[in-house]
Amino acid sequence: MTDPVADLINRLKNAQAVGHERVALPYSRLKEAIAQKLSERGYVGAVAKKTKKRGDVLEIELAYRDDGTPRISGAERLSRPGRRLYRGAGEVPRVKQGLGATVVSTPKGILTDREARREGAGGELLFSIW
Repeated sequence: MTDPVADLINRLKNAQAVGHERVALPYSRLKEAIAQKLSERGYVGAVAKKTKKRGDVLEIELAYRDDGTPRISGAERLSRPGRRLYRGAGEVPRVKQGLGATVVSTPKGILTDREARREGAGGELLFSIW
């Protein structure tokens, strides 16, 4: 797998599109940090690391609105392995006039666009979600 972040986004979108309750994917600290940020913003539910025979698995509970529609309406990968995008704290883009979030990898860890601006930390723009 060449792009684990894109794999995470696609698995979340696909699982919500067919109505699954949770999704499991290979564990990494980066994926766990991203999933925790998405959980804090309400895009997904609980995040747990499980140990299986073949290795560790990250299990993410999916979140739906009251009418049954997925919480994640869309997501766009910004920085890719072939084209990395870096921005300073003041240049991190807002998504849907603040209704969405841009996830940024900074020296202070994985942050959303609001947190990055508040902390004054720029970094690699991973993806936008709304």
